Amino acid sequence: MVESILRHMSEALERGENVKISGFGTFLLRDKGERIGRNPKTGVEVPITPRRVMTFRASQMLKDRIAGS
Repeated sequence: MVESILRHMSEALERGENVKISGFGTFLLRDKGERIGRNPKTGVEVPITPRRVMTFRASQMLKDRIAGS
């Protein structure tokens, strides 16, 4: 059952949809544009290519439960 749920979530994210789990949180997709980064060892500037990233935002209910433990 868990594998099935994770498969559905993965497929929705592949289609570019955000996934919300009530009482738990939301998995959000965000497009990041090209930008200039810096190699921390050498200090050399390098371009960072545009990409799509996934973030997680915990629900207030989850935050409250974690803070209360």
